[in-house]
Amino acid sequence: MTGPDDLRDPDALIRRAKRGNPEFDQHFLVDDRVLDRLPSYLPESADRSHVLEIGGGTGALTDRLLAAAPDDGEVTVVERDPDLVAFLRQEFADAVDAGELTVVAGDALEVELPEFSASVSNLPYGASSEIAFDLLPRKRPLVLMFQQEFAERMVAEPGEDDYGRLSVSAQHYADVEIVEHVPADAFDPRPRVDSAVVRCTPRAPEYEVADEAFFLRFVKALFTQRRKTMRNAVRNTAHISGLADPDAVVDAAEESLMSRRAGTVSPAEFAELAALARQVDPGVERGG
Repeated sequence: MTGPDDLRDPDALIRRAKRGNPEFDQHFLVDDRVLDRLPSYLPESADRSHVLEIGGGTGALTDRLLAAAPDDGEVTVVERDPDLVAFLRQEFADAVDAGELTVVAGDALEVELPEFSASVSNLPYGASSEIAFDLLPRKRPLVLMFQQEFAERMVAEPGEDDYGRLSVSAQHYADVEIVEHVPADAFDPRPRVDSAVVRCTPRAPEYEVADEAFFLRFVKALFTQRRKTMRNAVRNTAHISGLADPDAVVDAAEESLMSRRAGTVSPAEFAELAALARQVDPGVERGG
């Protein structure tokens, strides 16, 4: 494995790689201090034997992940830019030959991801939501870089302005926390927004969900009408949630809950309402 004194300079990597293809909207993290800290944000108990990186770019984070890997550990990096795939395989040829690094060519949402023990990734902004919600159900520790606004929505609590479907869905799978705010000038080229690093530590929710797909769809539906009372949101979004008899759900639920708005409802309360909906509405669309 690479030693900490042999880490590659991120700016030099960009020069050697000739940046890659502009059509992929790439923003390479070049702040050495942030790069050095990212692997350390994994929970202490995390299994680091096989770390997955999505969006390897020119390999600055890949280099740090290899340096932080335990003996016999491995890193898999997924990169969709074919020019950068070739660059990574050449730049890290020794690690590839030693079986320490695997470079997977393709879109992370389309290729078959390997079994991994944890993921540390500077996610491509355009696909960060889809990738995050592919990774979260796999119940592995995650350290992921997002646009700051997205990160703040992930960690928001009921009653806060940023609290929404994303908050409920992310917190259903894990304890989520922002561990570092990263300014735009830490990247090259500089993006128009700041970023934040989110640590996701998997854990079972404090509530029971018999039909996870319906629960998440139900939450999604209700937040499309977040300015309405829950009573109206349940009735107006049956075509999204799959309810056959939304009035039955409204009539069976507590009035105190139905008079509130989705932005004040906790994940546990959403789960309780989803369970009630499955109980009183025999025609509800299951799973999906």
